[in-house]
Amino acid sequence: MDTSEVPPPGQPAPTPVPVPETPVGGDRMAECSVLTAPNHPGPPPNVADSAASWVLADLDTGQVLAAKDPHGRQRPASTIKVLTALTALRELDLDDTLVATQEDANQEGTRIGLQPGLTYTVGQVFQAMLMGSGNDAAHALAVKMGGVPATLQKMNAVAAEIGALDTRAATPSGLDGAGMSTSAYDLATIFRVAMREPAFANAIATPMMVLPGAPGQPPYELWSDNQVLRNYPGGLGGKTGFTDDARHTFIGSAQRDGRRLVAVMTRGENTPVRLSHQTMALLDYGFSLPAGTAVGELVTTSPRAPEAAPAARADVPPPAAARAPESSFFGTLTGPLVLLATALVAVAAAVLLRRRRAQLAQARRRASAESAEHP
Repeated sequence: MDTSEVPPPGQPAPTPVPVPETPVGGDRMAECSVLTAPNHPGPPPNVADSAASWVLADLDTGQVLAAKDPHGRQRPASTIKVLTALTALRELDLDDTLVATQEDANQEGTRIGLQPGLTYTVGQVFQAMLMGSGNDAAHALAVKMGGVPATLQKMNAVAAEIGALDTRAATPSGLDGAGMSTSAYDLATIFRVAMREPAFANAIATPMMVLPGAPGQPPYELWSDNQVLRNYPGGLGGKTGFTDDARHTFIGSAQRDGRRLVAVMTRGENTPVRLSHQTMALLDYGFSLPAGTAVGELVTTSPRAPEAAPAARADVPPPAAARAPESSFFGTLTGPLVLLATALVAVAAAVLLRRRRAQLAQARRRASAESAEHP
């Protein structure tokens, strides 16, 4: 009996992820049928019927070229590792190290062979998680980020920040868990944001890397499991996934004639052909459509952001706190002192912002170099 989605003893079942009042990405994104732009042919029949939900989008413009039930809630399986990776890039230094544990090595499902007691760079584990879909690697990164519960909170915060409102991570690896949820639309959005990070783009585009072996054993090769990278012209890589409850999930991306597209499949089956080949057919269809074709868009900022304060009306007097101070010695000094304090705060903020940007740029350069060391 599968109990993977049963809450731990004493904990209630998670409530469903709230449905936004307006569909993220445009009104048509609320539809459940196959969506195509007017006056354009639909995708091949075997693609349209192969998965419960799918999205085909332009990585650069964010335009959704076609879709099927884009916001349909599905289990992500290992495609959630894209969100794990994006969160790790925000939380960790890829040049840092971690020591693998027996708990890492004991994770269920696919593993890339982390050896308990062996030291790895965060970059090695990060890249191996994406290339080989290792649940041991995902767990090790989660521990490095403060533990699994803390990592899940961070992952869900990132999802909310970028507008992936159908998504709730229940495990960092994609193993089924209570309340786990995503959509093809969200996975396309998360992948689009992740592709802006050089370390992520380099990792999924790397066909093979070398990992240290167990004590006394030689290093071993780890090959990418993404068939789009290996077998599709212009393939940029992506992410695979499977659990009994999620069924097959797949993200594939490619570039052709100056365009970069991503195709996301959720709850698919390897019939009539493998889901990776169905994804390639969907990419072929996307590249056949004229640039600018759209039925919606990938929105990478949360629509739940607080609204801006309304502008002040000219016919309404300002509140008392905003009125000019009384004319006295201390009152007349208040304005200049406030202005001086504000200026000092602004200067300090600018200095901190400049330092933060420099640190981020340095971290991204390190991340890119780390990926290049593992061709």
